[in-house]
Amino acid sequence: MYLTQPLHRAAQQTPDTPFTVYGESSTTARETYDVVSRIAGSLRDLGVTKDDRVGLLSLNTDRFCQIVLGGAWADAVIVPVNTRWSVKEIAYSLEEADVAVLFVDDPFTGLIDELRAQAPKLRAVVHCGDGEQPDAALPWADLLAADPVDDAHRQGDALAGIFYTGGTTGVPKGVMLGHRQICTAAMGMMMVQSQVPHGGAAILVAPAFHMAGFGAWVAGMLANMTTVPLPAFDPVLVMRSIAEQGAKQVLLVPTMIQMIVDHPEAGKHDLSSLELLIYGASPISEAVLGRARDVFTSARFLQAYGMTELSPATSFLIDEDHDDPVLRRSAGRAAPYARVRIVDPLDEEVPRGTVGEIVAAGDHVMLGYWKKPEETAEAVRDGWMHTGDGGYMDERGYVYVVDRIKDMIISGGENVYSVEVENAVAKHASVAQVAVIGVPDEQWGERVHAVVGLIPGATLTLGELREFCKQEIAGYKCPRSLEIVANFPMSAAGKILKRELRETAGGGT
Repeated sequence: MYLTQPLHRAAQQTPDTPFTVYGESSTTARETYDVVSRIAGSLRDLGVTKDDRVGLLSLNTDRFCQIVLGGAWADAVIVPVNTRWSVKEIAYSLEEADVAVLFVDDPFTGLIDELRAQAPKLRAVVHCGDGEQPDAALPWADLLAADPVDDAHRQGDALAGIFYTGGTTGVPKGVMLGHRQICTAAMGMMMVQSQVPHGGAAILVAPAFHMAGFGAWVAGMLANMTTVPLPAFDPVLVMRSIAEQGAKQVLLVPTMIQMIVDHPEAGKHDLSSLELLIYGASPISEAVLGRARDVFTSARFLQAYGMTELSPATSFLIDEDHDDPVLRRSAGRAAPYARVRIVDPLDEEVPRGTVGEIVAAGDHVMLGYWKKPEETAEAVRDGWMHTGDGGYMDERGYVYVVDRIKDMIISGGENVYSVEVENAVAKHASVAQVAVIGVPDEQWGERVHAVVGLIPGATLTLGELREFCKQEIAGYKCPRSLEIVANFPMSAAGKILKRELRETAGGGT
């Protein structure tokens, strides 16, 4: 399997069916085939050869999809850039990956001169937007004027992309994923379900530079779906797009789900076409999950657990398991292509029910970190990817993620897992969003500190919250301080940045 394979099939079997719909523009499989082959021809004209890296700084658009496929068609490696990074971080990834050609979307054309100065290895920059043509970049029309070339059919363990992860702490790492790894994970996501949507439309709203969004896009292509990219998340736009396109599939991170189900227009759009709602990237509270199932009444829910290094998923919680109040707190069971274990610091498997580190092995494990052999050797040992997540496994193989190992709070000698506390706090009627962290405390070593966003018009005191949480969890796990915020620092993948919360935590009340 390889990334361009679904396009070949669509062009052969359903050539006049839309392959992408972006805004008012609909592009058929036949038209996409032609565009992709010309992008590849243009890359060849620009001197791109086998294994060269092609960068892509773009929002979710139809051209994002076309450029990724065009890069693979040209036997090159795609490097999607985190659109929320600073110029310095972007330039670092471009330089480290030796990117030869960079595609730049409209919102980022103002960065071209700085990027050229800080990433001198760039041979060419291409403008892939519809806005004013920058002088420092080649126009999109020039690419489409190139002669088409044949697909290189790059496949197997040949590198498909370098997906940079991190950047919020330390130096970003380029995760190397081959065509086999990405397609294995995408196909496995479909295999694990008892009912799989086919055809129709798939909404692509999670950032496609991130493997969660990228993987969902590939899965949609494999299921003969028309991709409907949305350049940015907006609750109303997502609901309207599902209704207008009759969409069958969407991937949302929990923060997106919460913003949709709590929006005043949640009941005003016809969402009945949606057959599959995939979620992941961060834990979801039971309270939000319950509200989501009330809004997306026709959708089957699928939780995917993993990380970029796992292409990106290694376990799934299928829809049927969501009906069990115990199982829906889990991250599901190992995917058909994966092996999952819980190990101690010596990499020995621990007994069922014992907390340790979650590790995974299989064809979805990354090829390594780009130019970082020591970090690769530390992360992947004897074929097992060490996730850095703490968790346990029950007797039936369900994995329960209790915390990032580095996020575990040790208060008064007791281990407190922030996810468990967050689930309890989230059930309070006044709470819209919550993150729990450990902050230094002279008496307890660390104390449990809750950072909370309230629903409009609500109030909450520490005393009220503690009394409420004592009904759900042990007293030593209950928050000992409370901080109420209007907004949370978020990563591009929709994760709350706890590192920033720790840096700014003022002790609360």
